[in-house]
Amino acid sequence: MSVLYVLYSKMHTSLTFILILALLYGINAYKYLVVSPLPGKSHGILGEAMVTHLANAGHEITYVTVFPPKKPVPRVTIVDLSDNLKYFPSDSGMNLKVVMDNAHDGNSFLTIVPSLMNISRNTLEHPNLQKLIRDRNQKFDAVITEWMFNEVYAGFAGVFDCPLIWFSTVQPHWMVVRLVDEVPNPAYTVDILSDNIPPLTFLQRVAELLLQTMGRLIQTFWVYGLEEDIYNEFFVPVIRHRNNTVRSFETLRYNVSLILSNSHVSMGVPARLPSNVISIGGYHISPKVKPLPEDLQKVMDNANHGVIYFSMGSNLRSNQFPEEVKAELIKMFGKFKQTVIWKFEEDLPNRPNNVHIVQWAPQQSILEHKNCILFITHGGLLSITESMHYGVPLIGIPVFADQFVNVARAVKKGYALKVDLSYVMAADMETAIKTIIDNPKYAARVKELSQIYHDRPIPPAKELVHWVDHVVRTQGAPHLRSPAFMVPWYQKFYLDFILALIVLFFILKHGSKSIKSMILEKRKEKIN
Repeated sequence: MSVLYVLYSKMHTSLTFILILALLYGINAYKYLVVSPLPGKSHGILGEAMVTHLANAGHEITYVTVFPPKKPVPRVTIVDLSDNLKYFPSDSGMNLKVVMDNAHDGNSFLTIVPSLMNISRNTLEHPNLQKLIRDRNQKFDAVITEWMFNEVYAGFAGVFDCPLIWFSTVQPHWMVVRLVDEVPNPAYTVDILSDNIPPLTFLQRVAELLLQTMGRLIQTFWVYGLEEDIYNEFFVPVIRHRNNTVRSFETLRYNVSLILSNSHVSMGVPARLPSNVISIGGYHISPKVKPLPEDLQKVMDNANHGVIYFSMGSNLRSNQFPEEVKAELIKMFGKFKQTVIWKFEEDLPNRPNNVHIVQWAPQQSILEHKNCILFITHGGLLSITESMHYGVPLIGIPVFADQFVNVARAVKKGYALKVDLSYVMAADMETAIKTIIDNPKYAARVKELSQIYHDRPIPPAKELVHWVDHVVRTQGAPHLRSPAFMVPWYQKFYLDFILALIVLFFILKHGSKSIKSMILEKRKEKIN
């Protein structure tokens, strides 16, 4: 009996301990709304990784996305907007041939804004999203929403009356930083659609000043009006329906607790950032890489001279290259003794024995392999980050948006070369490949930067969870907010001080004249 009693006591103690842990675990669990509705696969990868990390930390997540996870994620409720993809069929996106023929300007703010506003409107009109925001029982401890050239989704913080966290998928730049601090100086910080890298020349400084000035004018006199209309149409009625206070959109836009930035200084440029801009670049990369498919594993293991991996990303399709360009690329790759793995959406006939086509590429697994010696990429930030994570030099072929500045930074840091998207790109690529393969400095440089990238106090995924939780624990983290928001623009430029000096100057000038006149009058009186 004594043995049974001891076993019972131990079991009772263990169960009590587990129950206490469970209660403590539940106390620290929060409810988060994560909004990532952009129809780009890379945005879906970042969004899914974020909700997975938060859910693994024990939190309950509601995830608004057009790319629902293939497998259910525990503690994650999906608000499925996948049928919005019908507004963005694959053949209507950024077509490589169209760009090469200069028939599409994918790097213009004036082109990007209307498209993204349409995405925001389609998102907010969706029945599943409407059901979510009109449910009075839905409450969240914080909203994490993706920033992409507009701040429309700040309205979610008004609906659920909770802290707002912006998530930026790109390196920090003035359009994002202005939400939590003063606008960075264009003399040393560049626009996200630029390809200039500090230190800037005189003409580059002028160009960045004009870019920022035009961007701010466009925002003030065009974009802000569009955002205000969407806020009044979709958010204000719901806020009233939930009996919450209707705050102005301008108040919500700047009532930001935190910005999570998909960036790291090893890939970008050191920037003056406030305390509530947190760099978490690389959080989407799993510490345990999935094994390669058996056939691809064999190809890479047997690549005695190394592997060149070529991918234009998830949104761009290599089969959109003009036929003559495809033929020249195939011919060019055949000249090398290295194995080439090309992510291509269809089979290529008559290709050399060293060229292997994969319609879907497990990119991280390929880059992690010891035989991968070169990555040819479009320059998306996820690809740039993964090349840095695994220490693989690259050749960048930028096509639109931030890809130009991403590639320019990689070139400036010394581990990459740029090839322009053109009808003669095969010849340019051949030269670039030979340069990187024959010169070990590129591989050495990326290994050096990769060490810097990995040298962090905690992994980016843990940092992400910590700071999101910190916002809730501190009721919106007001202690992190920059005092720049409390200072009017005229005070920042000391215009009030200058005005005071001018007034003082005229007072002294007038006073001295008056005193001088009085002295002269008294002298005249004495003489008389």
